[in-house]
Amino acid sequence: MERSRRNFLKISGICLLGLGVKPVVHALAKNEQPQILPGPDAMTAKRWAMVVDTKKCVDDCRDCIDACHQTHNVPDFGNPKDEIKWIWHEYYGHAFPGQEHEYEAEEIERKPFMVLCNHCDNPPCVRVCPVQATWKRSDGIVMMDYHRCIGCRCCMAACPYGSRSFNWRDPRPYIKETNPEYPTRTKGVAEKCTFCVERLAVGLMPACVEACKHGALVFGALDEPDSPIREILRSNFTLRRKPELGTRPQVYYIV
Repeated sequence: MERSRRNFLKISGICLLGLGVKPVVHALAKNEQPQILPGPDAMTAKRWAMVVDTKKCVDDCRDCIDACHQTHNVPDFGNPKDEIKWIWHEYYGHAFPGQEHEYEAEEIERKPFMVLCNHCDNPPCVRVCPVQATWKRSDGIVMMDYHRCIGCRCCMAACPYGSRSFNWRDPRPYIKETNPEYPTRTKGVAEKCTFCVERLAVGLMPACVEACKHGALVFGALDEPDSPIREILRSNFTLRRKPELGTRPQVYYIV
């Protein structure tokens, strides 16, 4: 018991120290990351990204949120304090702080913007995790290993977008209808959007994109010059959340 306590304190201390002890962190977490094996119809890319066309979003629509949460067994605790969020809405000033101004159109100021994990090219959450429970795949998707997570919440503190949630209680009794094809989590585990890697592995688009009836969500290969997402980015002015932080988020917004 005492040894376990010492190990936990040692790992927590390393988390707080951050990048300066990266080699030590790697020494404590040598195991290979779990892989989702792609099927014959798998969708692949060198770099995945998403575009959210807020002009096509309908304010009261929750199709993308509901589809994501149902697919990934996201619990509904019924109160904001314990809320688990993979996709959710924020007002412009919260989604894009520093880019608002006093002469904004009222439509923009009051419009809810769909936000999620940005799957950053330079993800601070990955750098601070002491046990490599979160890591970035070769295609840029930032992943979570629910079994490896020790609940230290360093990733939550490091994420500047609030894109991670923590299970303060056992989430399983609060799942309305469990999807047996996706794992449920336990108390003391952090979680977030994973761009539906389990669906990409069998040739399916992310659940939120598939559920959107208005064409507001576009997901695709950023590395392919002729891909639909690249055409959209060429043809439209887009914003990213907090680009000044150097995280290089890969979710783009048409405003």
